Amino acid sequence: MKWDLEKIKSVLPQREPFIFIDEVIDIEGTEKVVATKYVKGTEGFFEGHFPGKPIMPGVLIIEAMAQASIILYYLCKPEIAKTKPDYYLGKVKAEFFAPVLPGDRLILEAINVKIISEAGVVDTLARVGDKIVAKANLVISIQRR
Repeated sequence: MKWDLEKIKSVLPQREPFIFIDEVIDIEGTEKVVATKYVKGTEGFFEGHFPGKPIMPGVLIIEAMAQASIILYYLCKPEIAKTKPDYYLGKVKAEFFAPVLPGDRLILEAINVKIISEAGVVDTLARVGDKIVAKANLVISIQRR
């Protein structure tokens, strides 16, 4: 099952230019979401990170992983997610292995470790092709409005 940007926007609270998922390419029930971000090189953050040698900031790779995790949360807890709660990153344990460059297709995997109504623990992975560029374990807090 694929999701386009409009479906993604119906779930994520973020809006352009702060949406870091272009499409969802695979969903394995409530266990795993695979999404992509096409890194065009025209994004504004490349102007300063770094002039003449653009690299996607690691914090934005984490944000993309968190957005994939919100989609996974939506699949696990649709009745809560449809109320548009606030999502907070509570803890991030991340490792970075390679840079993400303009022209890369960033593939994001979010794997359910444990998701309950008010929180989630998600293992995430970012890769370009077969090369893993980052891994992170995210703890997400969900607060109903």
